[in-house]
This record gives sequence, structure tokens and C-alpha cells, in this order.
Amino acid sequence: MEVDYSEIKVIGFDADDTLWVNETYFRDAEEKFSSLLGAYETKNKVDQELFKMEMKNLELYGYGIKGFILSMIESAMELSNNKIPQSTINEIITLGKEMISRPVELIGGVENVLKKLQGKYRLIVLTKGDLLDQERKLERSNLSNYFHHIEVLSEKKEDNYKNLLEHLEINVNEFLMVGNSLKSDVLPIINIGSQAVHVPFHTTWQHEMVSKENDNGGYLKLNKIEELLRYL
Repeated sequence: MEVDYSEIKVIGFDADDTLWVNETYFRDAEEKFSSLLGAYETKNKVDQELFKMEMKNLELYGYGIKGFILSMIESAMELSNNKIPQSTINEIITLGKEMISRPVELIGGVENVLKKLQGKYRLIVLTKGDLLDQERKLERSNLSNYFHHIEVLSEKKEDNYKNLLEHLEINVNEFLMVGNSLKSDVLPIINIGSQAVHVPFHTTWQHEMVSKENDNGGYLKLNKIEELLRYL
């Protein structure tokens, strides 16, 4: 599609699966979790019940690894009729700690893009999840110096974006959002009158998927984040 970014002054970047790898580690943990529960249910059933538990707990725990760990423990108890051994609970907790402790793996081309855009635009991070975890990942990424502002939101809906842009005194027509999630990073931004770029990650969490009938377009889709430099 043809795009006009001549008015853009501020570019927002999602963090997980846009700046660095994230969902891959959740998928790996889910595989290990289903193996741990193999004596009680099939892999498909374990996966389904874990996702249901995550959705049930989302309002309580929000997004992030800690809520994921608690949902795994609760699912394990339910699927085993509370017969899950303490040793297995310990293994689930260890899974979560390993996720938290992993080194940050940058998406290819990210740092080059930030270097080229820094100074030309005001760059900010707009992500959601656990505040401590996201702060930790940003520090480990060594990307902090590229950004004027970092915001960790509890949700990424239209009102969240509107309120934040107003707070940061950013005009909607001067803002461009870059992210991997249509549901969280792209469609809400289009709906408030700003512009967005979709850079899909090879793996998408089920909760972030969008049906074709709910995707009205109006955004640029790129295969790699470095392609963004052609338009800015």
C-alpha cells in the first residue's frame, strides 16, 4: 500500500516479538508443561486447559511470565485432581524462573533501525506485561538509550493509546506505531487516527489473533523490521 509518513514525528515500538524474541519461549515452556502433565491428560487437552486458565486469570494477573507460572500451577492442580506431586510444582516454578532469567535475544535488524531513526524521530516503547519483567528485558537489551520514553501498559486498547498520547502531548496524526500484533499494536492505533506498521513474528499467541473479518486494513505490512527504513 502507498503510505505518507511525512507528518510523523513520533514512532512507538512494541517490545515483545517486535524488538526481541518472546513468544517462542512461552511455546517452549508450554511444551515442557504438557510433558509434565502427560500422565494426566493428552497434550492437546493440557494446552487447551492452560489457555483457558490464562484467560480466566488475565484480569487478575495481567500479562507476563509470573501470571503464566501461576496459571500453569493452577492448571496442573485441576488436571490432576490435586494429585500433582510437589516435585512437579517445583519443576513448573523452575520453568518460569528459567524464562525470566533468559538472555534477551534481539530481533534481526532492530538495532540498525533504531540507530538510523534516532535523531530524526522521537522514539518510544509502548509495551504491555509485567513492569519489572519488561524493565529487566529492556535493560538487558541495551536499547534504552534509543528511546525518549518507555511505557508499560496493562492493556493496549484504543482508550489506553488515546490517554497516553494525550499525556505525552503527541498528536494522533504525528504518531506511527510498529508492532507484531494486529490486535494490540495495529488495529487500535488505526482506529484512533494514527498510523501503524505490522511486522509479524513467526509465532502468535492465540489471544492476539485477529479474524479476517475484523481486519479492515489501512496499515503497512512488512516482512522484516529493517524494511521500515525504506519508508522513513
